[in-house]
Amino acid sequence: MSYKKILLLGSILGALAVILGAFGAHGLENAIKGWGLSAGEEAKRLHNWEVAVRYHMYHALALLAVGLLATQSSTKLLSWSAMFFTTGVLLFSGCLYAWVLNGNKTAVMMVPLGGVSLIAGWVLLVIAVARLPSATND
Repeated sequence: MSYKKILLLGSILGALAVILGAFGAHGLENAIKGWGLSAGEEAKRLHNWEVAVRYHMYHALALLAVGLLATQSSTKLLSWSAMFFTTGVLLFSGCLYAWVLNGNKTAVMMVPLGGVSLIAGWVLLVIAVARLPSATND
């Protein structure tokens, strides 16, 4: 994946995280009150929305960092890291969003796969950075 595609993807995911965060802060709480959920269930869903947005944004920023690194050293490891981060956001945050909105427990079962994908993205980024040439004699 080219650095430009990685940067574009990070930018798009960042914008979506802000939009979904704003929805969670300004629209979701009022909407959820009309769904007939218990107070505990409402709180749980709002909390999970916040977690989904937080991880979504963290990994949009991570994609931007990967894209910037890829401008200096384009490696397959960075491309794979970007792909795992993207997949992780879709599975982790996306499935949490789906569960909050529709209560589908099947969506929640996919969340751990998203978490594993996010971890894999970080591990690949660590390896890619460790392999970068040093500017000094570190």
